[in-house]
Amino acid sequence: MTESQQPHTLERGDVPAKSSGGQILVQAMRLHGVDRIFCVPGESYLAVLDALVDVPEIEIVVCRHESGAAMMAEAYGKYTGRPGICFVTRGPGATNAASGLHIAQQDSTPMILFIGQVERGAQERGAFQEIDYRQMCGPLSKWVAQVDSAARIPEFTSRAFYTATSGRPGPVVLALPEDILTEQAVANPGEACAGVESGIAAGTLDRVRDLMASAARPFVVIGGGGWSQSSCDALQEFAEAWNLPVAVSFRCQGYFDALHPNYAGDAGLGVNPELVTRIRESDVLLVVGAELGEATTGGYTLIDIPRPRQTLIHIHADPSELGRVYQPDLAVNASMQAAPGALASLEPPETVRWSDWTRAINEDYLAWSVPPENPGPLQMGQVLRAIDDRLPNDAVIANGAGNYAIWPNRFHRYRRFRSMMAPTSGSMGYGVPAAIATKMIQPARSVVAFTGDGCFLMTGQELATAVQYEVPIVIVLVNNNMYGTIRMHQEREYPGRECATALRNPDFVALAQAYGAYAERVETTEQFPVALDRAIEAQRPALLELMLDPDAISPTRTLGELRNRA
Repeated sequence: MTESQQPHTLERGDVPAKSSGGQILVQAMRLHGVDRIFCVPGESYLAVLDALVDVPEIEIVVCRHESGAAMMAEAYGKYTGRPGICFVTRGPGATNAASGLHIAQQDSTPMILFIGQVERGAQERGAFQEIDYRQMCGPLSKWVAQVDSAARIPEFTSRAFYTATSGRPGPVVLALPEDILTEQAVANPGEACAGVESGIAAGTLDRVRDLMASAARPFVVIGGGGWSQSSCDALQEFAEAWNLPVAVSFRCQGYFDALHPNYAGDAGLGVNPELVTRIRESDVLLVVGAELGEATTGGYTLIDIPRPRQTLIHIHADPSELGRVYQPDLAVNASMQAAPGALASLEPPETVRWSDWTRAINEDYLAWSVPPENPGPLQMGQVLRAIDDRLPNDAVIANGAGNYAIWPNRFHRYRRFRSMMAPTSGSMGYGVPAAIATKMIQPARSVVAFTGDGCFLMTGQELATAVQYEVPIVIVLVNNNMYGTIRMHQEREYPGRECATALRNPDFVALAQAYGAYAERVETTEQFPVALDRAIEAQRPALLELMLDPDAISPTRTLGELRNRA
């Protein structure tokens, strides 16, 4: 290498040497603590790939499709709280990655998507694969920018990290014209992103205590982004001291131990009707971190708009979320790293009047989480019990979207922070990429990807990534040969008129084996426990194809019942 090609690690006060834009970017990522990137390579950012050759501290995970790469980066950001990094090429590469960007936006996940862009001299001419990413990605991101000078790469990168992690976390997009990555420049690297946290003022905290202490039937809902194990622990300490019932918002299970006597269940799709009644009957509703979106509020019917019947205390990291739909009695702008600890410091009243209320709500959850029988020789409730029995308390269940996800969401007991990796956005295809990224981050944790037949084939090619990097996840593929969720709605609205929902699937066992994974088919309940044992013992990526009776469309209804009711 020539002197100009050497990577530079600078101490504060050093005078930087001239480097390529690609080298400047890689050094900026190192400065901000990046240890892994997810990508599909492209000629538009070859200079970055070349600079990464000399920086082995940053692991490169090469994926098979940009959607898989973006979902892995999103899962990295969701799990760690640090921005997940994804690199894709211009045009089709960027459009393919948009699904992961949308997940990060709706799930409040810190993520930075770097997109190779056409060179500056060819822009605004309809150049090959040219897209204006400010227009394309604007609604999906907290900030979108194009870097037009190699010398400004550290500035833009620093802003990207601060923006992705501050307030309500979310995704940032930086477009990188190809010629700035080869351009030589002198760039001051600056310092690492320190993060920004907002706390609760003492007077506001006193007001929270007064409102909570005045309750006869208090209820707490937690969720959203920006949490950590320590903030979950602090929230649980607060709930224990005050003996409060706590529900989690949609796809946020694992924020509160499901076996805790204060746990109320999850307020999401397919919600427990008893939980709906309890929230409506509550007189003080404390919402910490959750956005109170459509899924969590039953299509905006659970809480009155704009003035809730309950006294509403809403704590959120983004001030624009406060009062967005519901007018709170007390709006508190605070981060999820600061707010739970502040709540834990509140002295509970001498007499807690709602102990019976909290106990009854937990009993509602326990009754709801007992699995019913479903049609066919394979009982999904027993499958979930076998998983609970064989995997440790900190096992991670990752899933995408589909009716198959109702089973783990309702009947698996999520015990630890980030034991659920699932998309609030309801994106299909998320489970396998998320499981791969999670297992890479935490190789000691057991990680299972729950997926349906339709969901798997949207990102199933990432099984090749799992094999290439020797990531021993277990994929539980529930096969009913249809797009089950859509078929369910179809039978409700247009009974007996199936259209466009039936699937003719490949031999998933043979497909997984062709990739180099362990695989077997499970057709009965009795076969599953030993099959799971063999999949775990294989110590390589494994796939179990579960043949589910098509009539078992959900835990509460069969297809036949839906058709007859309609």
